[in-house]
Amino acid sequence: MQRKRVDHMQYMDGMEAIDSDIMEKVLAAREQYNYEQYTSRDVEKVLNKEQLSLEDYRVILSPAALPFLEEMAKKAMAETRKHFGNSISLFTPLYIANYCENECVYCGFKATNKINRATLSFDEGEDELKAIAATGLKEILLLTGESRQKSDVEYIGKTVKLAAKYFSTVGIEIYPLNSDEYRFLQSCGADFVSVYQETYNTDTYEKVHLWGSKRIFPYRFHAQERALLGGMRGVSFGALLGLDDFRKDAFAAGLHAHLIQQKYPHAEIGFSVPRLRPYKNNAENGPKDVHEKQLLQVMLAYRLLMPYAGITISTRERACSR
Repeated sequence: MQRKRVDHMQYMDGMEAIDSDIMEKVLAAREQYNYEQYTSRDVEKVLNKEQLSLEDYRVILSPAALPFLEEMAKKAMAETRKHFGNSISLFTPLYIANYCENECVYCGFKATNKINRATLSFDEGEDELKAIAATGLKEILLLTGESRQKSDVEYIGKTVKLAAKYFSTVGIEIYPLNSDEYRFLQSCGADFVSVYQETYNTDTYEKVHLWGSKRIFPYRFHAQERALLGGMRGVSFGALLGLDDFRKDAFAAGLHAHLIQQKYPHAEIGFSVPRLRPYKNNAENGPKDVHEKQLLQVMLAYRLLMPYAGITISTRERACSR
């Protein structure tokens, strides 16, 4: 059956629209970002500064900055030690459901893929939580596929309550919600919300999200702000690097987080740096490769722009790289 393609910039029924101009600012700045204009001299000037501006951020994300990774890393390490000390925080993700109602061409969880699907019962979920807590980990990230039918907000809330019994910090990485739903999950014990825009290029976003609620670009974009309006302590940002121009997407993700931090100074901000790797639907999309040096450049740029932000590195990356 051929599905009717809905306008990816128009909200569906039941989706909360908030009063915010951040999306317009980010999209306009991304469109104007020309990273080819910068030179090594521009990079050297930036690295001699104590604090970086948004213009400086544009510079250190440019190809001209690649030969300066060592200098950037030393500067970034000094910022990390200043604000976090010599420490690394560990958490583990727990998928409590993997049903999905979206058709995203790059994703192995997409609705039409024939994979084993499950939603954990509360007993099964608690068994998993107990086993993870027994390892000594204090933080947990609960994840679902994007299916309200198979993992509704009430189910997620009950699982959050279970997780809060065993962990001091509970994060959620689920489908975007309205602010009142985030408020409910916060009352159940959730602390952080992670939502990744995948790409900030609205044309590419439309092409790779064929149907389902994830197709609606602005609803996903404003998820972090709705989460903060719902009382969440922190939010995390990221783009799937390689889905489109990774420099422009990294710039947009950093600017998005920066503007949210300015508007909600109490919020704890985090970044994740996923990148496209070989995957089941690879032939459908033809990703632009993002190599380890480029990934490192993005991480360093995030740290230098927002010294207080947490940065999550996936265990899908090689151990020596991490």
